[in-house]
Amino acid sequence: MEDLVRIRDLTVRFHTYEGVVYAIDDLDLDIRQGETLGIVGETGSGKTMTALAILRLIPYPGRIESGSIVFFDKGLRSELELLKLSEDKMRSIRGCKISMVFQEPGSALNPVYTIGDQISEVYLLHQRQELGRQAKRRIDSLLGNGGTLAASIKRPFWRWQSRLYNKIAEGSNPLEPRILSHIPLFRRLLWRLKDEAGLLTVSMLKDVEIPDPDRVAGRYPHELSGGMKQRAVIAMALACSPELLIADEPTTSLDVTIQAQMLELFRRIKADRGASVLFITHNLGVAAEVCDRVAVMYAGRLCEVAGVEEIFLHPMHPYTKALLEAVPMPGKELQTIPGALADAFNPPPGCRFHPRCPSAMPTCQHERPKLKEVAKDHMVACYLY
Repeated sequence: MEDLVRIRDLTVRFHTYEGVVYAIDDLDLDIRQGETLGIVGETGSGKTMTALAILRLIPYPGRIESGSIVFFDKGLRSELELLKLSEDKMRSIRGCKISMVFQEPGSALNPVYTIGDQISEVYLLHQRQELGRQAKRRIDSLLGNGGTLAASIKRPFWRWQSRLYNKIAEGSNPLEPRILSHIPLFRRLLWRLKDEAGLLTVSMLKDVEIPDPDRVAGRYPHELSGGMKQRAVIAMALACSPELLIADEPTTSLDVTIQAQMLELFRRIKADRGASVLFITHNLGVAAEVCDRVAVMYAGRLCEVAGVEEIFLHPMHPYTKALLEAVPMPGKELQTIPGALADAFNPPPGCRFHPRCPSAMPTCQHERPKLKEVAKDHMVACYLY
């Protein structure tokens, strides 16, 4: 299976007054086309920072200090080095080629705009040409229908509008629409673009199984339940049919029944759209439900990467085994991982997990183990193998 995103030697640091935070350290990770890759680990292990690095949205004072993130654009059939693109080019990729569903849907939605306006904005920003083509088709149908006096009077105006929308459809950034969009008297002439975006918005809300999508499109975020808001955020992320969908713990704030509906929705999205999904979670049960492969992170480094069945049936890294042992099971005494997560300001040398590892050796305290393949498609960073 071919790669969609290839990350090599990614390093992210946060330079604060208290010191340097080592968020991600020399990360190597591949996301394949058409797969769901899960990233699991404790809070603070670097899962979300990995996703934000792909989108180049690391918050201040953090920065990507080194590494390479290559995106293989299936549409353009080209390789894009995301860390070297201009900000304008990167902005055209966010929300269009690569989208993200954030952990808390309430913070991802603007409270002063309706759900429909916020999703329509995605279409107006990334699919303006397609909206122009659809608007032109509707006007051309008006030109071809009717021989009434009213139609005859409006026909010259419709022809001018058809020419205007044709320029937008060509995508050559024409001067005329740009001038009209800044003149209040003529700005309404471009209303058909918003109408077309509104129709696509309602269709997308229907695709994510929101009941009565016309009504929901006119609602504000505070009028919706948590599950409905999360579906609206997913609809926004899917608006432009991205090649990679990043889901950052999308079920954490939802109750169990809504979680099950969300997981089923993600499975359907992958099957229907053929998109790759990067699914970030701390819940191993959720990872087992939706993922094809699982990557285990600890303190900014990868510990183990394998197929979902392989990693649950034959875990190799001591940290992966500890995570699986810590899953609550009926009739079994709850197991915990001794110690605390490695200090991000002063991480331990060698293997980051060695202060908590029951199988630690003297070598683990000084030398960092490299990620190596110990079985078919099973990578482990541990001196036990």
